[in-house]
Amino acid sequence: MVDRVFLHIGLPKTATSYLQTIVWSNRDRLRRAGVVVPGSRRTDHLWASREVREDPHLERAPEAHRTAWSRLRRELSSSTGTGLISHEFFAAASARQARDLVQALGDAEVHVVVTAREPLGLFTASWQESLKNGSTTPMADYGRKVSESPMAIWNWRTLDLRLVLQRWSEAVPPGRIHVLVLDPNADRDDVWRRFAGLLGVDPDAFDLSQSFPNTSMGVAEAETLRRINTRLEGFNRAFDKGVYIRTFLADERLVPRKGEKFWPEPDQVADCRRRAESAVSYLRESGCDVSGRVEHLLVPDDLEHRRLPASVTDSEVAEVAVDLAATMLGDVRSLRTAARRPPPSRRAERYVARGRRIVRRLSAGRRRRTP
Repeated sequence: MVDRVFLHIGLPKTATSYLQTIVWSNRDRLRRAGVVVPGSRRTDHLWASREVREDPHLERAPEAHRTAWSRLRRELSSSTGTGLISHEFFAAASARQARDLVQALGDAEVHVVVTAREPLGLFTASWQESLKNGSTTPMADYGRKVSESPMAIWNWRTLDLRLVLQRWSEAVPPGRIHVLVLDPNADRDDVWRRFAGLLGVDPDAFDLSQSFPNTSMGVAEAETLRRINTRLEGFNRAFDKGVYIRTFLADERLVPRKGEKFWPEPDQVADCRRRAESAVSYLRESGCDVSGRVEHLLVPDDLEHRRLPASVTDSEVAEVAVDLAATMLGDVRSLRTAARRPPPSRRAERYVARGRRIVRRLSAGRRRRTP
């Protein structure tokens, strides 16, 4: 069994995808350095989190999904060194589920890693992420209460640092809870360097070229996506949401428009301020291991002027939608052209056959000219 397990639980939208991309693209190097990342693919950690959080829909999922958590534990029990599990949806676990997870890891010393940022930017980014996952909730209605469900991800249940730390501190001593506060002014690799330091590996020994920033949509683009979601039918599977809504539509078609930034409603901004102050007060008294300045968790007093999503007009949505339709028409043409093109192997065979026919004709011509 590994001696220690580092469980990175988010928060969501706090460089989690960035860190996970580095981890999975350097999985073999990490193992050579003594850090075991269990599972055969990155989504195994997602499915493990769903089992830990007792997802009622998991019983209808494929066997590979239903057995992910047990497979991760088996691999850790048959390995040595340090284990690493990372997925932001673990942040939604209840205190009892957190205790059960730690108990399931046996004698391993469990450390919890929480990446954190100031709540206003986090709240705004999480609303966009909820839209990329098919949500239709307007910003003005978003985050109005704390859900009691461990399946609620895009909610203050996972976004409020104090609430998450309180639940997980019932399972792990505060001294083994490590909070990495994101520095908005630091270089992009700063959080990786601190994360690697916790794991006890040299941050410079790993390839960061596969990592990428998770870029936001503009206000008109976000509202357009929200309205599109209200018209979609049958896009309920995780695959549909991830491939078609999130990647194809949002990240590849709407994000590149580089639209205007925005804030939530004024009372939501005030709520973010209160939660930030509460989290900082909790951290200062909790005994958690904090990396970075807790002041970076506070919402700045002076905010630049930005629009509200509720101010987006029908004509703005129509403009985005028309441009989107034109772009997607080009996509359809490219796909149909590619579909009509023979597969590369068949094309190669045709070229070879054509070359042989030419050689035969040339050879026949030479024979006829030979006296």
